[in-house]
Amino acid sequence: MIDTIEAFHQKIGKAKTLGSVVHTMKMLAASNIRQYEEAIRALEAYYHTIELALSACLPGLNSHYSPVVKSEKKTLLTVSIVFGSDQGLVGSFNDQLADVVTHKLEELSGKSMILAVGERIQFRLTDAGYQQEELFTVPGSVNAIGPLVGKLLAAVEKIREKEAMIQLYLFYNSPESGEIYHSLSKRLLPFDESWEREIRNTAWPTKARPEMLSGSDNVRWALVREYLFVSLFRACAESLASENASRLSAMQRAEKNIDDMLEELARRYNNQRQSGMDEELFDVVAGFNAMND
Repeated sequence: MIDTIEAFHQKIGKAKTLGSVVHTMKMLAASNIRQYEEAIRALEAYYHTIELALSACLPGLNSHYSPVVKSEKKTLLTVSIVFGSDQGLVGSFNDQLADVVTHKLEELSGKSMILAVGERIQFRLTDAGYQQEELFTVPGSVNAIGPLVGKLLAAVEKIREKEAMIQLYLFYNSPESGEIYHSLSKRLLPFDESWEREIRNTAWPTKARPEMLSGSDNVRWALVREYLFVSLFRACAESLASENASRLSAMQRAEKNIDDMLEELARRYNNQRQSGMDEELFDVVAGFNAMND
């Protein structure tokens, strides 16, 4: 079936409208990436301050919250916080992350609980055979990350009230450069020997190290809470930056496809228009010759 000139007009108009929507989503994703990257950079200084404070009060820290694990063979309840997405148009963002979660949990022994952030990642993990303890909504801005992290910490504390010991894992996508990101798994609790060495090796900025004279338990607990809060906040911000980077990449591909489609429609429109003009000219010439005859 040959499309008419009017049909080509309609198709070109719809393609241009779709292109405008894609361009708007592309600009929005780019803007979101910038705000999350700025939040990550702003968090680095505070995170380093927490590390310095932990290095100053490290003795006795682990006995207060979670003892240093000397053997990885110890069976603990695994609590996994997985940062995914609520929206689509993100390519393999959730599929790639679900594969990392599945492989890691298969390596770990014992029971596991999953706190999923985002419906899309929840669907992927459910399809893989993992049931989620609780579902959280993906924050839509930097200001919404803090309340989400507070809810996650409250959920973890609720689990700890029922379990003597847990190991807490984070799973999220971290941006590398531009539109490239990779999936990470990171253990936060319990504090192990490698974490202890890393904290102890944190260089103090002055020659005199501080000493706690009183209330050391309260200070340690506050620092542990801040360490967990900052770790979760940064993981969520990096996940959101990666999500928008993936969406930006998808929008760029869609924009290129629309441009190619518009170019093809314009070519076919011009061909159809030229064919119509040729037919009209042939009709005029044929009529002129018939009148002369």
